[in-house]
Formats: sequence, C-alpha cells, structure tokens
Amino acid sequence: MGERDGHGKPGEGGGRRGLLTPELRAALREQAGSDAGDKRPLVKLFNPMGAATWLASELDADGDTLFGLADLGFGCPELGYFSLGEIEALRLPFGLGIERDLHFSTTVTLSDWAAWARKAGSILWAETLLRRASDTASDLTDRFSSSE
Repeated sequence: MGERDGHGKPGEGGGRRGLLTPELRAALREQAGSDAGDKRPLVKLFNPMGAATWLASELDADGDTLFGLADLGFGCPELGYFSLGEIEALRLPFGLGIERDLHFSTTVTLSDWAAWARKAGSILWAETLLRRASDTASDLTDRFSSSE
C-alpha cells in the first residue's frame, strides 16, 4: 500500500529514496511554479496506524516544504505548508513510518478536497464520499448510455 525504503537523511536521494520519487518531486515543483489557480493534489501521505493524512499539490524550491491539505485526525483538515523531512522522520510503533499511497490519483482540485474534508471532518471520509459520488455518476452514465 505504501512505500518506504533505504537509509539516509529524510528527503535526500543519498541511499534513501524517501517518500517521493524524483518524478513526483519534479511534478510537484512544476505545479509550484505554475500560474494555475487551483491545483490538484499529486501525493497522498498517511499514517498506517492512525488517521493523519496529507495531500500535497506543490513542493517548494527548498525540496522540503510541501503545500497542501493536512489532516492530523482531530476533525479539522487545513490548507497550509508542511515539512517533508519532518513527516519522513516520524517513527511509529513496530518500526513503521509515514507512507505514500502508491495508488492515489485524483482529478479533484485541492480546494474541493479541502471543502469536502472540512464538511466530512477528515480527508479519509472525504475520500470515501468523493469515491461514492464518482461511482454513482459512472453508474448513471453507464445506465443512460446503454439505454440509447
């Protein structure tokens, strides 16, 4: 489900790939430099033992500062900046750490994620609701397409 490997300093390529691949870093940096108003999150990081979840849409030139939606599991997801290095340095019980959802992809913008997460009380519940809405829309499209 998640990805974590190697050794070395968090966020650096020397012996440790960290949570972000070079391709994801490049895509996040590209979005950070873009004039586009509302960007979509490209990365989902999560605590495999809890509710903490982060959706990141941009990576600053320093290679550490991410911008996105942060939800620490207290019912109040917030847009803002967070440190990739601090997230990678978190150590959980049983030798676990924060992981990246390898299957995360979305067409929903960050501001829409924030609105859904605030109403739902968490990114995780928002993800469930958005998936259900998408599945319902697909089912309706299939139903009406096949009846023609």
